[in-house]
Amino acid sequence: MLAPARPAPFLRLENARLMALGIPAALLAGAIGSQYLGGLAPCEMCYWQRYAHGAAMVPALLALATAGRPATSRLLTLLAALGIAVSGAIGIFHAGVEAGLWEGVTTCTSNAVSMEDILAAPLVRCDEVQWSLLGISMAGWNAIVSLGSAALIALAARRSHA
Repeated sequence: MLAPARPAPFLRLENARLMALGIPAALLAGAIGSQYLGGLAPCEMCYWQRYAHGAAMVPALLALATAGRPATSRLLTLLAALGIAVSGAIGIFHAGVEAGLWEGVTTCTSNAVSMEDILAAPLVRCDEVQWSLLGISMAGWNAIVSLGSAALIALAARRSHA
């Protein structure tokens, strides 16, 4: 008789909580680093992806704070995974706009207060790839990493008995 399958050792709630905080924090750090250190100005859809990661970090922090209550911590971890997945879904949409598969929904916006500010602001189009690795744009990499990690976090949180 076969023993029931046990989850892999890393598929534990405590690991899911750490990933739910660490992954969006790392992706945000990479995006901000590429902006301020690499000179890549973000477009509007880039910001949308960042907002979703920032939002995901709130329930992730609360999940860590409620580690002594597994049911609450699990729910918060799953909410964080959902936020990470939302960023990934936006990344898919953004990558599709960059690839010309569909049109974006954004317009140029600015919080500039004078004509000089407007003229000095960089024009960043959502349909142009500023950087890519192996033919995949930053939006595409965000989609891959975000959706993959959100699935892993959800799997770890749901299968865990801790």
